[in-house]
Amino acid sequence: MKYLYTSLTFLFFCVNIQAQENIITVKVNEPQDTISKHIYGHFAEHLGRGIYDGFYVGKDSKIPNTNGIRTDVVEALRELQIPVLRWPGGCFAEQYQWRDGIGPVDERPLVVNTFWGGVTEDNSFGTHEFLELCEMLDTEPYIAVNIASGTVKDASQWIEYVTSDKDSEVTRLRKQNGREEPWDVKFWGIGNENWGCGGSMDANYYTNVFKRYSTYCNAEYKIASGGEWDDLDWTRTFMTKIKEVPNFIDIAHGMSYHYYTIANDWAVKGSATNFVEEEWFRSMDQTMKMEDNLKDHIAIMDEHDPDNKIALIADEWGTWYDVEEGTNPGFLYQQNTLRDALVAALGLNIFNNNARRIKMANIAQTVNVLQAMILTKKEQMVKTPTFYLFKMYKEHQDAVQLPSDFQGKTYKTEQGEIPSVSVSASKNGKGEIHISIANVHPRADLKTTLDLQGLDKLNNVSASIISADKMNSFNDFGKEEQVKIASFDAFKKKKAKLEIEIPAKSVIQFKVQ
Repeated sequence: MKYLYTSLTFLFFCVNIQAQENIITVKVNEPQDTISKHIYGHFAEHLGRGIYDGFYVGKDSKIPNTNGIRTDVVEALRELQIPVLRWPGGCFAEQYQWRDGIGPVDERPLVVNTFWGGVTEDNSFGTHEFLELCEMLDTEPYIAVNIASGTVKDASQWIEYVTSDKDSEVTRLRKQNGREEPWDVKFWGIGNENWGCGGSMDANYYTNVFKRYSTYCNAEYKIASGGEWDDLDWTRTFMTKIKEVPNFIDIAHGMSYHYYTIANDWAVKGSATNFVEEEWFRSMDQTMKMEDNLKDHIAIMDEHDPDNKIALIADEWGTWYDVEEGTNPGFLYQQNTLRDALVAALGLNIFNNNARRIKMANIAQTVNVLQAMILTKKEQMVKTPTFYLFKMYKEHQDAVQLPSDFQGKTYKTEQGEIPSVSVSASKNGKGEIHISIANVHPRADLKTTLDLQGLDKLNNVSASIISADKMNSFNDFGKEEQVKIASFDAFKKKKAKLEIEIPAKSVIQFKVQ
């Protein structure tokens, strides 16, 4: 009898362990750093149909607009509460002459966009139009200045034109062009990818250029160009040399970081919609690896800047595939599937969980380019799966990060093994807790326990989900949406725990009040 009792106890223990195999822990009473709302930023470059046909159709267009800016796109993007928008590039920033984009539209010069498609840029969307767009979106502007083909005077006068309330040649020019009061533009990038399209500089040379430009750029928040994603020496060089400047925090407030998820390789990136599970896995694996890479850069920054004064700014990130068939290769137009929503969830979870050093991120790009929120075709508009992911995750903006952890099932293929689940959690000023959970396994539903340590019981709990029948489900013009936010109720409360059935290839967000 004693043996039977012991065996049954052991059997119960094993079954219980199996049932509790997947465990998510959130430590409610151990708040960490504030998740800056700017982590949920976006990027709009003069590239393909991102600006023209995307944001801007011109005042004479039959598509409803305000001063040429599309009404439907603005209304949709306002749902995301976009906190910051980066412009005009990207590589385009390093050929952009800001004076070409001011004054009467019909008098603005025509130039060739040599970086993206070799098309004619008519400069009808310039500084005033961009800042009007930001006002319509209720978002903060982030402007990148040209240091590769421009001059220090060009950069400093652009900032003066936009932000100064003093009497000068350029502020009089601004008023002549219809803007009496200056704009409140805090964020300014000093160059873009200066290791490549921004001048093919090395880290030592760029840092000296940055110091010169930044000294004469009277801006509140100046962001330096980082190196390639894996170039730790660039980060080390910049952080070492910038400290040589007395009161270095007066000239350097952030350093950029770019990371793109490529399912295959740069030569043949693969289709955005026609892909197999091996490509799904590589997309998830590569995105998850971004965290280790970020931590390597952060460790160098911590060594040289222990007071955390210089932020890491991930101002380009997202998926990159081959362009859609029949479109201009230089326009970078790609569809957007459930896979992209999962990649976005992984990226935002990583940024949330490293919010101490990461203070801004800008997904590439907002409309019609790369991992877009919105796709347009003449008068039609589509909200992508990534749009809905950002809409779901906006609850984390300016909330306090809560430590979270997942222990459990991995996602294994012949290519490798990664965790099945990514999670981040936060608590806002109202006391509401939001937990975002991504199950990257495309075939396995996961029975999971969510343990909110620090709570005695759970009262009001609600949840929403983004998922679809297929890995490559997407939203298309003139068709019913396949990927969007839906309510989710496959969970049970047990004191301070939730027993959840997390569907394969899904993102779930819980709200606990």
